[in-house]
Amino acid sequence: MSPNPNSYIHGTGSVPLLGDTIGQNLDRAIAAYPEREALVDVAAGTRWTYAEFGSAVDQLARGLLGTGVAKGDRVGIWAVNCADWVLVQYATARIGAIMVNINPAYRAHELAYVLKQAGISVLFASQSHKTSDYRALVGQVRPDCPALRAVHFIDDCSWDVLLDAAQAVTDEQLAAREAELSCDDPVNIQYTSGTTGFPKGATLSHHNILNNGYFVGEMVGYTEQDRICLPVPFYHCFGMVMGNLAATSHGACIVVPAPSFDPAATLRAVQEERCTSLYGVPTMFIAELGLPDFPAYDLSSLRTGIMAGSPCPVEVMKRVVAEMHMAEVSICYGMTETSPVSTQTRRDDDLERRTGTVGRVMPHVEIKVVDPATGVTLPRGEAGELCTRGYSVMLGYWDEPQKTADVIDAGRWMHTGDLAVVREDGYVQIVGRIKDMIIRGGENVYPREIEEFLYSHPKISDVQVVGLPDARYGEEILACVIPRDAGDPPTLDELTAYCRDQLAHYKIPRRLEIMDAFPMTVSGKVRKVELRERYQD
Repeated sequence: MSPNPNSYIHGTGSVPLLGDTIGQNLDRAIAAYPEREALVDVAAGTRWTYAEFGSAVDQLARGLLGTGVAKGDRVGIWAVNCADWVLVQYATARIGAIMVNINPAYRAHELAYVLKQAGISVLFASQSHKTSDYRALVGQVRPDCPALRAVHFIDDCSWDVLLDAAQAVTDEQLAAREAELSCDDPVNIQYTSGTTGFPKGATLSHHNILNNGYFVGEMVGYTEQDRICLPVPFYHCFGMVMGNLAATSHGACIVVPAPSFDPAATLRAVQEERCTSLYGVPTMFIAELGLPDFPAYDLSSLRTGIMAGSPCPVEVMKRVVAEMHMAEVSICYGMTETSPVSTQTRRDDDLERRTGTVGRVMPHVEIKVVDPATGVTLPRGEAGELCTRGYSVMLGYWDEPQKTADVIDAGRWMHTGDLAVVREDGYVQIVGRIKDMIIRGGENVYPREIEEFLYSHPKISDVQVVGLPDARYGEEILACVIPRDAGDPPTLDELTAYCRDQLAHYKIPRRLEIMDAFPMTVSGKVRKVELRERYQD
C-alpha cells in the first residue's frame, strides 16, 4: 500500500533551491569555468568561453543602462535562435529589466498586441528569416505603439548605439543596479499560445526559471563537461529555461545548430560539436530519424537529452535510445505558467516509465489530481485535472488579474487543464487535455491512447486524433495520419481492421485524413484546434 493513497505528492529533494538572481548564478559559472566554452552558434561561427560570454553580456547590460533602461522596464526579443538572443536574455536579467519573448511566427496584428499589452519600450529583432521581413513589420506597427522608443535589429548598425552607450557606464554602476535586484523580481514574460482570443503573458521571476532550469539539469546529470544541442526555439521555455539556464547553471555549453529547426543541421551540430545532449519535441526526433542519410551521422557522443512539448510515441523513444545513443533521455512535462517543468523522468528509469509516463514530480514541487467539477483530490489511479504548486508557479498573467485568478486558486495551485493519472508508484500519466477529451455517445475517449496504438501501424509515421461534431454521437473520432510512404497510405478499412480486436468499438476512428504535415506552433506542438476546424462539416 502506498504511504499516501491519494494523488497529492510533494517532491522532496536533498539539494536546496537556489536563492540567486540569474546574473549572480552566471557569475558563479564564469568564476568556476572561465576557459570552458559557454556558447557555440554554429551557423554564425560564434564561439565564446564563459569569460568571453560574460564580457559580452556585461557590455550589452551596460549599453542598456546607458540608454536609460530601468529596473522593471519591458525589453522585447522578436528573433530566431542566435547568440545575440542569449546575450539579451542574460543582459536584461543582469539589470533587472523584464525580457518579453515574442513568437517569431507572429505577424503585425499579434506583434502590435504584445508590444502594447506588455508596454515594451525597447525591442530587439531579427532583420529577416525565411518569408518574414521583421524590419518591415516593425515599421508597420511602430506608429501605434507609443511606448516603444528604441528598436535594435540583430547584426545591424543599430547595435552601435548600445555599444557606444556602454562606454559611459562603469562596472561599478552595473554592480550597483544588480545590488538592487531580488530573486523574486519578475524577469521574463512569455505569451502562451491561446486557442481563443489573444495570448496571455505569463510573468516569471528569477527564482521561477533559474531553479527550474537548474533542477531539469540536475535530473539529467549535467556538469561542465556537457554540450547541449538546442534546436528548440529560445522564445519558448524549452529553449531558454530547460536549455540555456540548465546549461549555464552547470557550466555546460549551449550549442545553437541553426536559426530555426533543421534536422540535418541539428545532427551535423551534434556530430561536429560532440554534443552530449539533444533536445526536441517528438516531431523533431521523427524528422531526424527520417533523414535518408541518418545512419551516416556519428551521434556516439550523445548520452542524454530531453523530449517534451507533446506525448512521445513508444516506437520513437525506442529508436532514440537505440539509434541515437541517448540511453539517459528524459521526458519532461510542464507548461509556460510553471516555468515550465513539473514532472520529469529520471536517468535510471526503464523504457516503460519513459514511454508510458511523464515521470515523477520535480524536487520542491507539489502536484495533485482533482475532480475538475468539485476540486476534490482524487485517489491514485483516477483521471482528473493535474494541479501543481511551488516555487515554479508564475507570478501571474501580466496586467490581467482576473485571468490569473481563473487558473491559480486561493491555495496557489496552478490548474493546468490537463487530464492526468497519478499511478501507485507515483509516476504521472497525461491522458489528454480537458478540452481535447472526446465524448462519444456518453463515453470519455482520450486521444492519446488511440494515437499510441496507431503509431504501431506499419503504414503510419505520425498521427493525431481529434473529435469532430456528430449529430448522432455528439462527437466522432478523426485520425489525421502522415504515412510512412506517401504512395501507399493506409485506408480507413485497413485502419478499422487494425483497431477492431485491440480497441473498444467506441474508440475506433470513423474518419481518416491523410496529410503531409500537421499544423504546428513554433514550439513544436500540434495545433489540434486547427485540425478540428479544418475537418468539421
